[in-house]
Amino acid sequence: MEETRIQDRGVAGTIDPVEAPGEKAPARHPQRLRGGVGRPVPHDSGPRHVSGEALYTDDDPELPGTLQVFIAMSARAHARLVRLDLDAVRQAPGVACVLSARDIPGVNDYSPVFGDDPIFPEAHVEYVGQPLFAVAAETVGQARAAAKLAVVDYEDLEPAVTIDEAVALADALGRDLLDPHEMRLGDAGAAIRSAPLTLEGEVETGGQDHFYLEGHIAYAWPLEGGDILVRSSTQHPSEVQHNVAKALGLSDHAVTVEVRRMGGGFGGKESQPALFASVCALVAQATGRPAKCRLDRDDDMEMTGKRHEMRTRYRVGFDNTGRLHGADFRHLVRCGYSRDLSGAIADRAMFHADNAYDLKAARIHSRRLKTHTVSNTAFRGFGGPQGMVAIERAMDRIAHQTGLDPLDVRKRNFYAPMGRGQPGTTPYGQSVEDCVIGEIVAELEATSDYRARREAVRRFNEGSPVLKKGLALTPVKFGISFTTSHLNQAGALIHIYKDGSIHLNHGGTEMGQGLFTKVAQVVAEEFGVELAVVKITPTTTAKVPNTSATAASSGADLNGMAAQNACRTLKERLADYACQRYDLRRDEVQFLPGRVRLGADEKRFRDLVGEAYLARVSLSATGFYATPGISYDRDKAKGKPFYYFAYGASCSEVVIDTLTGENRLLRADILHDVGQSLNPALDLGQIEGGFIQGLGWLTTEELWWDASGRLRTHAPSTYKIPTANDRPDDLRVSLWEKGRNPAATVFRSKAVGEPPFMLALSAFSALGDAVLAAGDYRRFPALDAPATPERLLHAVEAVRR
Repeated sequence: MEETRIQDRGVAGTIDPVEAPGEKAPARHPQRLRGGVGRPVPHDSGPRHVSGEALYTDDDPELPGTLQVFIAMSARAHARLVRLDLDAVRQAPGVACVLSARDIPGVNDYSPVFGDDPIFPEAHVEYVGQPLFAVAAETVGQARAAAKLAVVDYEDLEPAVTIDEAVALADALGRDLLDPHEMRLGDAGAAIRSAPLTLEGEVETGGQDHFYLEGHIAYAWPLEGGDILVRSSTQHPSEVQHNVAKALGLSDHAVTVEVRRMGGGFGGKESQPALFASVCALVAQATGRPAKCRLDRDDDMEMTGKRHEMRTRYRVGFDNTGRLHGADFRHLVRCGYSRDLSGAIADRAMFHADNAYDLKAARIHSRRLKTHTVSNTAFRGFGGPQGMVAIERAMDRIAHQTGLDPLDVRKRNFYAPMGRGQPGTTPYGQSVEDCVIGEIVAELEATSDYRARREAVRRFNEGSPVLKKGLALTPVKFGISFTTSHLNQAGALIHIYKDGSIHLNHGGTEMGQGLFTKVAQVVAEEFGVELAVVKITPTTTAKVPNTSATAASSGADLNGMAAQNACRTLKERLADYACQRYDLRRDEVQFLPGRVRLGADEKRFRDLVGEAYLARVSLSATGFYATPGISYDRDKAKGKPFYYFAYGASCSEVVIDTLTGENRLLRADILHDVGQSLNPALDLGQIEGGFIQGLGWLTTEELWWDASGRLRTHAPSTYKIPTANDRPDDLRVSLWEKGRNPAATVFRSKAVGEPPFMLALSAFSALGDAVLAAGDYRRFPALDAPATPERLLHAVEAVRR
């Protein structure tokens, strides 16, 4: 049975029913305000998703003359490009344009930061699947057929594919892909050496494909004066705008990028879409015709970046009570061929190496390594999940070595509770002043019946020689903000039309998470109007410029505050008008649900708006928000990169078959803090979805490259994402009812996009607990992620030797 606890905090009061423009005003019929902040309002596109009416980039009607673009890919992982002869391709039937590196009028680069992601290679190829050239033809079939006529000669070079090969390559070159980075808190080495007990170990976490339902797609068409309009499935319209302009040799103002919605993103549509948008725009500029590029699933999986694989070597010192004295982590991060966003992602893995634990003394060292594989990129959690795995493995090992319950070891090492005791300090120097993980874990421990179930699992395992169960309860503490401080800004644009209807636009993008609905609820709440009065509109660089990606779990925090700022500007204008028109003091003007109190009288919101229009009051405003009080000195690895922390906990029970390694998640209990929820229904969906996606990363989703650097798991037939059958039959998800963000976020809410992903760590720990049981709890198992049946079977055999 799924448990959902929803607190209805809708605005009290009554309003008139919504009237459509031009309708006669209905008789007054008091009703509750529907759709304000705190209400479990359905996703604005929910019915359209179900009916198929929701329009995505590929659903836009194609303009006459639209060309279809196919991108040809490298067949080598590492080679010198000796010859690229495209003459036969250009002469093929239906072909209108063929583009390679020499045909780019601007800069041959679509990278987000470092300038090392060429649209097409010039001298070398560095991964199987790297774009070589593009063909634009009347049909995609003609473009594909023409691409096969290319003559490509390679001089093969030795590829580095695995982490070990990446280390060898870096040592041979005398440099890593990015410089190593280190964080220190106290003297970790001395603390570990002086501790009564020590242990060390190693754990690897695999990559993960984003597997968004809608693949990468872009559609570009030329406008007058050399301008270009691009529709792109992207989380970062401004970055796409910048990179398209750069490739075309134009100023940013000549390129407009639009997106109404994506069919999933998860970070995979942050830096990657600029490639496909740039190619389409180049075709449009070269031919004067619209151009569309839509990848099929196999090409998408080979061509685009994944979650970073990581190997962590950890060493911890502790005492007989399980309390940590110090910890040392060494990260080896597999970045792929280019830098992409790897610096910030590897940093985020370091930021979250502590998870919810006060390490006292810590050293975290990170190496960022080059491989001749696709450049890894942003993925939900942005390195945080990889960073947390090692400390959770260490907690389980400490419990095994001391004979304590793993939950007791975890609780003993939590950061000090908010308002009680001296706040702990993270390895990067931020004081943890808002910690509520102890309260959350205590509540989940009780509601999940953790203690009794631990005993029940032990009894089951004693009487079951083949099937073994495991149980674990793990915490999550996740920092909220972009760690690149300047990205913590957002803009919004709001128009109020003279009939009282509202047009909302902001820099955030909708990828299924419900951001547009939440921000619209904020606007409805501010004006005291029905949600239906607020029109949600596509994200476009022509309305709100210079936006940050919808990422870092900050979409509602940033864009909600920017929209609120615009609303309050407009409310002040309306209030100033009312004070002047009706000779009132400012405190005599109050915005209430559906109406405005003017001294002893009231007016409907729409009537006041109509009056203000006639009085020549501006009814359009921009809003802006920049997260306050955050800064980080990366050179010193010290500062306050996060505005606040999000917290949650999960308890998972699993069973494994020790003869085959097959396994199932039987039950999961989740308690998560979203502060004061903007929309409980959407937040519950994000929590459940994040947990299941994290479960896939940790158990079934295995990326495998062969020795030549070719990805062999590049289709649904070979890459196993979770299905409905992997959702536990007993899934209990609750929002923490005491939640209230102490930071001044929009209506005291907390981010919910990424933190729930790491709740799945409880399932990974539970699988380790089940393997431990297979060896009668004598030997702690080595287990890497994903914990596939093969890995679990090997782990069982190892503990039984």
